[in-house]
Amino acid sequence: MNKWKGKSKGTILGYKIFVWCIRNIGIRSSYVVLYFVASYYFLFLKKSNRYIFYYFQKRLDYSYWKSKACVFKSYFTFGKILIDKTAISAGLREKYTYEFDGVENLKNLLAEKKGGVLISAHIGNFEIAEHFFADIDFDCQINLVTTDQEVTVIKEYLESVAVKQSNIKFIYVKEDMSHIFEINQALSNNELICFTGDRYFEGSKYLEADLLGKSAKFPAGPFLIASRLGVPVVYVYVMKEKNLHYHLYARVAKNIKNRDSQGLLNSYVQNLESMIRKYPLQWFNYFDFWDDID
Repeated sequence: MNKWKGKSKGTILGYKIFVWCIRNIGIRSSYVVLYFVASYYFLFLKKSNRYIFYYFQKRLDYSYWKSKACVFKSYFTFGKILIDKTAISAGLREKYTYEFDGVENLKNLLAEKKGGVLISAHIGNFEIAEHFFADIDFDCQINLVTTDQEVTVIKEYLESVAVKQSNIKFIYVKEDMSHIFEINQALSNNELICFTGDRYFEGSKYLEADLLGKSAKFPAGPFLIASRLGVPVVYVYVMKEKNLHYHLYARVAKNIKNRDSQGLLNSYVQNLESMIRKYPLQWFNYFDFWDDID
């Protein structure tokens, strides 16, 4: 089976092409280039095509031809989000508009002075959230807990073209569990800890819950940790709308019992499913998520 390996696809050449296009022909014109990129992926990435096709046809109950079309649209949408992330980092934030649905939930969370846990997913474009937070007087350190071993040369290149360096700190999951101490220290400083809850490494601890009508595995860490810390938990997503507009969502996890990691997961999955159904093209999991394909 094709499992997630903790690395996102992409090459430094691809990002350099995006940056050149953004600077020389503009953001919307850069989207045109994606027709060629998405076509390449659609024609030649047989495995990921198979898995994302299964998602559309079997889990969302789309017809065969609608599912085929959505495979292409998924790649195209993913490309637009990468271009937007690159453009905003390169100083073109003013080209974009946004609306915030639930900002009071985050402000209330910070007012409790206990820190808090944000749980997101590989849906939409959460990495650009900090650029919009600056417009709503949301002054708080965000720490992203990740196992993503992104290619260092890509990170270095994106940092080199960024007008303003990201304020997000990364806490990397380590085998010796030392990341737990970093998390606790950040919370004691009234900072926010952000997890993505929809991917796990094969061989690591996991919990199971039904998503889109079928049981799937989710990383146990975010839900075990969040359910034991005694701090508020908020689900957050940054979703792309038409043109250059984004919609930021923040929803409080309600009625979660202390140390009930399964209950927290069930709440998260219910919330995530509502976002997937609203934005089906923006959930970017190109692997055998449900362990259901031979």
